Amino acid sequence: MKNPYLYGYLPLITIILFSFSFSMFAISESLQLLHAVGVYNGMREFLSDLELRFVLLIVFALLFFMLFSALKLIGETIHELGMLFFSKDKEGQTIHAARGGYVIFFFGAFTSIIGFQSLLILVIVFLITVFCYFIYNVYKVSQYMSITGVIGLIFFEIITWSIVVVLVIYAIVKLYNGILAGLPFA
Repeated sequence: MKNPYLYGYLPLITIILFSFSFSMFAISESLQLLHAVGVYNGMREFLSDLELRFVLLIVFALLFFMLFSALKLIGETIHELGMLFFSKDKEGQTIHAARGGYVIFFFGAFTSIIGFQSLLILVIVFLITVFCYFIYNVYKVSQYMSITGVIGLIFFEIITWSIVVVLVIYAIVKLYNGILAGLPFA
């Protein structure tokens, strides 16, 4: 007998592992920044080095946990909206078919811990994991869809994610330009 909830815990563990690996990188970078700015010695008067690292770990892990949780929620919403538009499945078999892909994210998150000292390695591992999951998901879902539905789903997800990324980049650039314009020396 196979338990249908076997992979239910993997998204949480995946988010925790990715959050931990990205926050370990952020801790090392922020400590270098604190040294360069000259704030580190002042902070050491209140906290030991271990306590400072632990506080930074909590803060960064929480921030990355929120980021990856939001990405998971947005990703699942985009995928299920695409399935609503392009799938003819009335019984929900396609939703259960791709659940095994959580293992891909789990191994990707586990691999990211090895490369926590390099942002490039972390980003590459994350992007490769997302790409492998996308391919696996499309393969599993294609068994229950027509070829036009699969192509429509792929284009829908790519276009929707592109729009989301462009909007976020646009908002960051506008915010950055607004801050620069408001500085007195600019």
